Amino acid sequence: MELELRHLRILRAIADAGSLTRAATALGLAQPALSAQLRRIERAFGGALFERGRYGVRATALGELVLERTRVVLPAVSELQREAARFARTRREAARLRLGATHGPLLGALVDRLADAAPDTAVRTHVSWSERELAELLAEGRLDFALAGACGTAPPPGAPHLAWRDIAVEPIFVMLPDSHPRARDREVELAALAGETWVCVPGDGCFGDCFTAACARAGFSPRRMYETDTVSCAHLVQVGRAVGLCRATFPPTPGLTTRPLAGTPLQWRHVLGWHPAHQRPDTAATMLAQALHAHARTAAHCDTYTDWRTRAGQAARPAARGAAALEEGAV
Repeated sequence: MELELRHLRILRAIADAGSLTRAATALGLAQPALSAQLRRIERAFGGALFERGRYGVRATALGELVLERTRVVLPAVSELQREAARFARTRREAARLRLGATHGPLLGALVDRLADAAPDTAVRTHVSWSERELAELLAEGRLDFALAGACGTAPPPGAPHLAWRDIAVEPIFVMLPDSHPRARDREVELAALAGETWVCVPGDGCFGDCFTAACARAGFSPRRMYETDTVSCAHLVQVGRAVGLCRATFPPTPGLTTRPLAGTPLQWRHVLGWHPAHQRPDTAATMLAQALHAHARTAAHCDTYTDWRTRAGQAARPAARGAAALEEGAV
């Protein structure tokens, strides 16, 4: 016979009761059945575990050894069961958030807000240059929400069954080295940069075409455009190899000056996306509210952007559709 935990509990019950009769009553067994069970257990241990007398039972030396071990094993197993149940329950109840984003400071600001607002939520991030990839991950249920962007009035990426809401619309600024002659201007005419080499981050939207069209309207074609990561963009501008295109919320960086382009020829629209079938409306509304606040906080740290808004007569407010959704408390 292979020993089981119930066999150890039977031995513990017999020892605690001091007699087979009382132990059988406590276990809900007939005494003959308990006696037969005890004989099988003793055979498994290789000897008698109890001496039977007219006043009950008393553990043998072998029985004392086995009972001593049960005092360790049974509580340990019970605690293991309780701990496993707690762990399984916590795993089921633990909040999880899979957040995708393109480059930019908004992702960091949103994660920072979520850490304060929902400290028990496990946030996982996925960054991609491709808005289309983020949309596909949303559609497949591999992301819960995605921060993406669209150029001007271009539609957000992805299939029509995804929900996208505006967070903010901001102008595209130009990054210049501090030593650039135009760095002292309050705003820069795009035509004044006709002879420059350009740099920006990659993407699969229409931003490149929109920039080329804006240059054509200003009377020139861009000489060269590097597409690289944010750090390399900043470096190329700092060393004077290029001028860069950036969002207005690009954080202050040593050696760089950001300036608005006169007439705002290019705009960037921040959007938050999700799959309506995968998210509850109240959860989506909460995430939208957090994204709106994260953008407002990011914008407040950019003096050049603040100055531009003041001169343009714009308050630091969320996009109209996002604000409406926030006020209604639903998406």
